[in-house]
Amino acid sequence: MDLLNAMQSFRRVVELSSFNKAAAELGLSPAGIGKQVRWLEQRLNAVLLSRTTRTMRLTDTGHAYYQECCRLLDELDSLERATAADSVELSGRLRLNAPLSFSVAVLGPLLARFMAAYPQLKVELTLTDRLLDVVSEGFDLSLRVRTALPDSSLVARPLGKVEQLICAAPAYLAARGTPATPAELAQHDCLAYRLAEMPGRWALRGPEGETLVALPVRFSADNSLMLAQMLAAGAGIGTLPSFVARPLLDEGRLRTVLPGYSLAARTAYAVYPSNRHLPRKVRVLLDFLAEELPALL
Repeated sequence: MDLLNAMQSFRRVVELSSFNKAAAELGLSPAGIGKQVRWLEQRLNAVLLSRTTRTMRLTDTGHAYYQECCRLLDELDSLERATAADSVELSGRLRLNAPLSFSVAVLGPLLARFMAAYPQLKVELTLTDRLLDVVSEGFDLSLRVRTALPDSSLVARPLGKVEQLICAAPAYLAARGTPATPAELAQHDCLAYRLAEMPGRWALRGPEGETLVALPVRFSADNSLMLAQMLAAGAGIGTLPSFVARPLLDEGRLRTVLPGYSLAARTAYAVYPSNRHLPRKVRVLLDFLAEELPALL
């Protein structure tokens, strides 16, 4: 006898509280349904249903088996639907949210490649450095670059590490001098990222351990690309994420400052609602980003 058919019959008997109703729904005779349940009980060497001429109830063993039976049948159904979906080309709309600087510097070219691979897919990207509510805003996926994420019901998948580099323009350093210790930052103009966990303060790790430095902030902004422009123009000393800083460092427009000190690295996360049945379009994009992003951060 087929085990899966017997499990499905047993489940429907329990859910409908009737052998006759289960038989009618499944296109079998009540005797056939009864035979499947008895076969299950013999196979398990346990009584699942306590039956009289008028009543039927689950035994304790039957209740435990019913719960596990439902879980296994649901997972099998999900597997079949996911496998069937994998044979269909990705289509529909993906709603994404990501920081502006990250998107312009890194994400844009990746999304262009991803969309070229799946021409039936449409992407709607919302750019903001502020944290938006993934669920209430209706996003399929939110990308965030943070040192840590608050506890929530959301799933957070790390995609790669992002260094924070202390930088200044050569012209600024020539005019104002290059600080050798964190304490010397007090004599300089500093730029701050306004949406940082501690705006206006740097937790620097160096030879003497961790030092918390209060910065004399002359300019602050909520976007790293704007900070990069100001730093390259000689406005002072500030920090930039590696994906923004490295092109400017390679071109000689910026230089690193306080090389013996570092700030805590941030992590690029993909955040999405907790869901056992993650849509295939989201799962495919997640896997693509996990493969491609680390080399670009």
